[in-house]
Amino acid sequence: MKMRMSKRMKKTLIVILKAILVIVILIGLFLAVVFIVNRISNKSEQGKIEPYGQSVLVDGKNMNVLIQGQGEETVVLLPGYGTAAPALDFKPLVDELSPFYKVVVIEPFGYGLSDGTEKERSTENIVSEVHEALQSLKIEKYILMGHSIAGIYGLDYVNKYENEVSAFVGIDSSVPTQGGMDEELPIETFKLLKKSGLVRLQMKLSADPYAGLPFDDYTKEQMRMLTLKNMLNPSTLNEMKNFNPNFKAAQKLTFPKNLPLIIFIEANNTDVEGWVPLHEAQVKNSTHGKVIQFEGGHYLHHTKSKEIVESFRGFMEEIK
Repeated sequence: MKMRMSKRMKKTLIVILKAILVIVILIGLFLAVVFIVNRISNKSEQGKIEPYGQSVLVDGKNMNVLIQGQGEETVVLLPGYGTAAPALDFKPLVDELSPFYKVVVIEPFGYGLSDGTEKERSTENIVSEVHEALQSLKIEKYILMGHSIAGIYGLDYVNKYENEVSAFVGIDSSVPTQGGMDEELPIETFKLLKKSGLVRLQMKLSADPYAGLPFDDYTKEQMRMLTLKNMLNPSTLNEMKNFNPNFKAAQKLTFPKNLPLIIFIEANNTDVEGWVPLHEAQVKNSTHGKVIQFEGGHYLHHTKSKEIVESFRGFMEEIK
């Protein structure tokens, strides 16, 4: 009886081991297919991405900018972290601003059609590069308008170039003291996910992030391809690595008292504790400071561009 049980157990173990081996082989084949499809798709999409804007030479590399509108005053737009194609993503806002202003969208290194860079993504370097781009374009007086993390870079920028910036506008902009920016992020894991093709697969299986938004199919497809090209690239991963020191450095800064400052924020942000009071504290000591809340998501310029521009223009008229 014991001998029969032993043989039966061996047969069971063999079946289990064979099943595990088959599963391992199938997983390996699946990952190999995902990797190969990603490599082929990356090469194919390179030829399908249509150029827009113009390049300026910054630190020996090409930085892409989009200019629209003929207004006497200039608005410079800076993107939030990881916005793969800023000039396309900002389109609803650019279209609302451009009848009244000359609008300049900056695509920092690693974003949009700009080159990547091996230079550390410190606030100091990013701010210096944006300034160099504007100097190359001979733009010397402007309103700075930034989304998300541009609130951190913009804070440094307006202190360094106070004589050039006539106002700062935040679009759900980051605050130096917001919580969660000291967490260690799995950057090596992100690199592996990007290289493996699993990021592409995840995007393929996800819902359309632009569904219901004012983007045509062509623009959405261009943004999709640029997202796959730029997401988790070496430049933006290095920027991610610098989140903690960049936010810490910004804690020493405040907006200049006499600089007009208006910040549009998401009214019901549940991800960051104290989102509204954090921004109210930022404008508290400004001679011309204002916080306006909107119902909407973090990318307020996707759904509230008209309201943002109307409120911004009204604010600028009030302080004249």
